[in-house]
Amino acid sequence: MEIATIVSLAVLVLVIVTIAKTAQIVPQRSAYVVERLGKYTKTLDAGFHLLIPFVDRIAYRHTLKEEAIDVDRQACVTKDNIQVVVNGVIYLQVVDPKAASYGINDYRYAAMQLAQTTLRSVVGKIDLDKTFEERETINIQVVQALDEAARPWGVKVMRYEIADIELPATILDALEKQMRAERERRAVVAQSEGERQAKINVSEGQKQETINLSEAEKQRQINEAEGRARQIELIALATAEGLRQVAEAINTPGGKDAVGLRVAEQYVEEFGKLAKTNNTMILPAELTNIGSAVAAITKTMEQVNRP
Repeated sequence: MEIATIVSLAVLVLVIVTIAKTAQIVPQRSAYVVERLGKYTKTLDAGFHLLIPFVDRIAYRHTLKEEAIDVDRQACVTKDNIQVVVNGVIYLQVVDPKAASYGINDYRYAAMQLAQTTLRSVVGKIDLDKTFEERETINIQVVQALDEAARPWGVKVMRYEIADIELPATILDALEKQMRAERERRAVVAQSEGERQAKINVSEGQKQETINLSEAEKQRQINEAEGRARQIELIALATAEGLRQVAEAINTPGGKDAVGLRVAEQYVEEFGKLAKTNNTMILPAELTNIGSAVAAITKTMEQVNRP
């Protein structure tokens, strides 16, 4: 009984092992490399597969997903002989499981080492100031070099990203002083530009004020000149109208006598005013010849009115 039990257990174990080696389930986005008697025979994609027990074996298991691998910190020397410490992340993907299995022993380790050496070479061609500005350029150059080298390995390098760049303490202090000086310079420039603009604004305001005052004075003079011209015009029109009416009055019946009487009255009135304002009494040469003077004035007005 004991021997039969042992044999039964051995057979059961053998069956289980045979089934385990015969049936293989490959997960999604994975690939298994199968060797038959130590020689590559096929690559299993995702799904259920049957193998020949004790003849076929799974030699390599690869994931076809994109992998992110940290690249260790390393010291790099820039073109201007400044040592910086750089670390990054490389993203790669297996595209050919067979080449990834037999093309290189460990493609992950090889990719990290190649990324470090390529990064040192690229950084050595760039000055310190440009290492921060040209991160994208550095990443592209590293990816190009890695992708070309990893093609025989069945690996596609997707991208490389610089995670951090560490500078020596002395360089950091010098950069801090440089940035502080630059900020102070910008502050002084901004202040001087503000003062300059303020002076320009004041001078422009004074200029505009002077222009406005001169324009106002010019307009005032024009208005006064136009007013005086209008005044002279109105006076001339009124005088002409008065003379016309006087001339018409002379031609009416009794107009000459009325004009003579009016002239005589004004003659006497003005002579009386002259006597009041002067201490010396002035008498005309022919006091009795007032009538002849009036007649002369009347005759002159008739000639003016005659067409």
